[in-house]
Amino acid sequence: MEDALRLLSSLGVSLGYEDYSRFISQGVKVGLVVNPIAGMGGRVGLKGTDGEAARRALELGAKPTSPGRAVEMLKYLKRYAPPIRLFAYPEEMGEAEALEAGFKPTVVGELRARPTTAEDTMRAVEEFTSIPVDLIVFVGGDGTARDVMDANKAGIPILGVPAGVKMYSAVFAVSPEAAARIVARFAYTGLPVRMAEVMDVDEEAFRANRLSARLYGYLPTLYESRLVQGVKRVTVVDEERLQLIELAERLKPMFKPGVAYVLGPGSTVKALAEALGVDKTLLGVDVVVDGRVVELDADEARILRALEGREGRVVVTPIGGQGFILGRGNQQISPKVIRKVGARNIIVVATSTKLRGLDALRVDTGDAELDAQLKGRIKVLTDRGEVEVEVV
Repeated sequence: MEDALRLLSSLGVSLGYEDYSRFISQGVKVGLVVNPIAGMGGRVGLKGTDGEAARRALELGAKPTSPGRAVEMLKYLKRYAPPIRLFAYPEEMGEAEALEAGFKPTVVGELRARPTTAEDTMRAVEEFTSIPVDLIVFVGGDGTARDVMDANKAGIPILGVPAGVKMYSAVFAVSPEAAARIVARFAYTGLPVRMAEVMDVDEEAFRANRLSARLYGYLPTLYESRLVQGVKRVTVVDEERLQLIELAERLKPMFKPGVAYVLGPGSTVKALAEALGVDKTLLGVDVVVDGRVVELDADEARILRALEGREGRVVVTPIGGQGFILGRGNQQISPKVIRKVGARNIIVVATSTKLRGLDALRVDTGDAELDAQLKGRIKVLTDRGEVEVEVV
């Protein structure tokens, strides 16, 4: 029990023996649904798995990522031993992941098709509503969030475990571990609920290098400011355009002959590349050597090939309003790529305006050990020079 109380203290929960005993004899009801194909398109450069992209991702050798993210979250949750009763959708949509993490969930509903579809996610939410559960936890991306929103007619609080490619919405925890901490806090002491934005992009336009994002609605979401991400901000104002010019001048001397530069997505990096005479994609990951693009809109495998026998650098910018530099929309820059280049060779660039809107930078590569190595103070190149920012 003492170990459990110490773990709770790390969550900011202070309980005595009597309170702890009372809590574990009760339990909030939590419904778990996993979108098993979410995120598969990331490392193979498909920018999502909507529609035919899921089939194409499998053809390219993509592996499911969301089941592993679900298990990671549940294993963290198991450590905190919160007073919950776990309900899960069958097989790979929650049950299998819960069993692997050591839970014995109550299984509800049935799968009606293979591969699973958005309708399965919606039916899971409807099943949880009929129980009713106190909290719905889903594992997926923005598309999954839309499905949950459409089916959650009863307004049950929800929490997203990030496992997609885009994740522009403000309904996600910043990582699987953060999601576990939020669920545990909710079970022990409760947490405030806020209406959070559900965003999504047109994946076909996204793959064609056009960003078309829109607000689809709102979901009641557990809120803990340090552990829940903000909504993605996508606009570049005129002030920032001037800052980008200055930032490009500061970046030029850092480009060395013979070095392979892996340029991440986003309007900031694209504007910097164009100022340096490089025509890169807006939403893809490109590799540049000696001022020439050698891989355009590359997936993980092509990036790794371009790095063979060469020194490498990765250039990324934080997502506005969220602070992620790795693990959101740039999964092609995978743990293998990062280890190949080396953590010291990651160049983070941002305008001073973008940086002012962030309390910290974040990483969520899908590799917990690597994430831990990347956390700490990091230098960010801005239009005003280098500044140190905390990666949390």
